[in-house]
Amino acid sequence: MNHARPFEPPMPEPLAFFLTWPAYGTWLPGDERGWVKYRSGWKPPDPTLKKAAAARMTEDACVLTREQRIIVEQTIRDHCVIRSWELFAVSCRSNHVHVVVAANISPKEVCRQFKSWCTRRLKDTRRHQHDGPRNLARTGGPNAPVHGS
Repeated sequence: MNHARPFEPPMPEPLAFFLTWPAYGTWLPGDERGWVKYRSGWKPPDPTLKKAAAARMTEDACVLTREQRIIVEQTIRDHCVIRSWELFAVSCRSNHVHVVVAANISPKEVCRQFKSWCTRRLKDTRRHQHDGPRNLARTGGPNAPVHGS
């Protein structure tokens, strides 16, 4: 229920979720572009916070090659088929991923599953090629429901 607007009707169930998450280490808390804190919204740059976040990283930032982006997109497509989710769009960039998907579970869980499976596939590929990222994503990331008009 939306308590900030008590006289408006409740929002309908979302048609889909617009999920976006950065690749591991590519948009740290405190980043000079600003950053999003979970449940607190947009935050301004904070060089001290960024330095602390960078010091906690367990590996290099994940910057994806063209081939790795193809793997991520195909993994998301495959996972949607397995889960019977409707995939409307997927776009993997070198440092972040966008997905629009309809699913029967929470967007947070959908995002967690995508990140987990994409990381597994990239690790499998890395074992065979002896290079590439170890982790696609950090935890968290903004998610937005998509409502009809």
